[in-house]
Amino acid sequence: MDTACVFVRVLMRTRISHMFALCVCVGVCACDSEMMPPPLTFSVRKLLRGHLDLPPPSPARRLQPSSSSLFSDSLLGSKQPLTKRHRTLLLKSSVAASSTPAGQEEALLQQWLVRTQISRRRMLTEICTKYQPGVDGQPVSQRQVSRIYVEERSRLLYCEVPKAGCSNWKRVLMVLGGSAKSTQDIPHDVAHYANHLQRLDRYSHADIAERLRSYTKVLFVREPFERLVSAFRDKFESPNSYYHPVFGRPIISRYRANATRTALHTGTGVTFREFVQYLVDVRRPVGMDIHWEPVSSLCNPCLLQYNFIGKFESLEQDANFLLRSIGAPANLSFPDFKDRNPLAERTSSRITQKYFSQLNSTERQKAFDFYYMDYLMFGYPKPFDDLH
Repeated sequence: MDTACVFVRVLMRTRISHMFALCVCVGVCACDSEMMPPPLTFSVRKLLRGHLDLPPPSPARRLQPSSSSLFSDSLLGSKQPLTKRHRTLLLKSSVAASSTPAGQEEALLQQWLVRTQISRRRMLTEICTKYQPGVDGQPVSQRQVSRIYVEERSRLLYCEVPKAGCSNWKRVLMVLGGSAKSTQDIPHDVAHYANHLQRLDRYSHADIAERLRSYTKVLFVREPFERLVSAFRDKFESPNSYYHPVFGRPIISRYRANATRTALHTGTGVTFREFVQYLVDVRRPVGMDIHWEPVSSLCNPCLLQYNFIGKFESLEQDANFLLRSIGAPANLSFPDFKDRNPLAERTSSRITQKYFSQLNSTERQKAFDFYYMDYLMFGYPKPFDDLH
């Protein structure tokens, strides 16, 4: 089967646009989609190891990636673009990697996922170089890695970004570490409060430095406004014994004229406009929270130089690609269930637009300014045309 037929089959099978086909052909852009890539077959693993320095799983311990793996700094941190010769070599090798059409499709999809990672890392590096030059050479404090979980068996460092799939990522880390057999068996509260996962800030300075150097550093992000709305709906529109009194009461007290005694006492009923007023206030009446803190400050991407950047918009696709690439057990895949407020519709771009329509242009601009670095670092477009 010739290459053109392979691309047609990929399009038909995954329902991806013609722009995706163009991305695969030229290898110069990273287009996110909601497709689920197939598992890495032996032939595709052989291809990736040959061209991208992916190490074979250790015979002694299957989960044993090294610093020279698929997501190493030397590969993804490079600013050198894929040359035409290299693209041609990858394409020819992928077609030769399997004699079946399915194998050819798998190879093409894996190549696209690798190029997506290269593009995301390159964009982050460029933004960090422009806005935070030299920060990558600074010493790392324990506070700056306090949100990072360590999974020793698979040599993974995962920065927790709430409202970007972190509950299910904690379940995956528990299975990788051997404290659970299946992600399906882990309740929400156990995943968050009884997960027995280690944080990187518990290690000595020397051990922190060694793991930052040699482990695969993983970060998953989400469209900032959508993440903000998701956090608001979760913490303020549902009963919550912590966020209503701790955040709701001071927010209502500061930003609501003629607030009722009940509202001031309980902290329930915070409106989205009041929440945004609190968020952008330089003298906010209560501190920041990780559920809406910008990723640029929560996970320090310029300082820590993550090897793998996934996106919530392609969460399962990116997560499963990472799991297959590090040699995770074949029966472990990223879960897709929503166990907190399961009857509520997931926060989408449509729902996000609905909430932000409650604000005027000045309030939207201030919110955009608050998340400006997240938009730049991770390549998200402006959500409203009047933003600047």
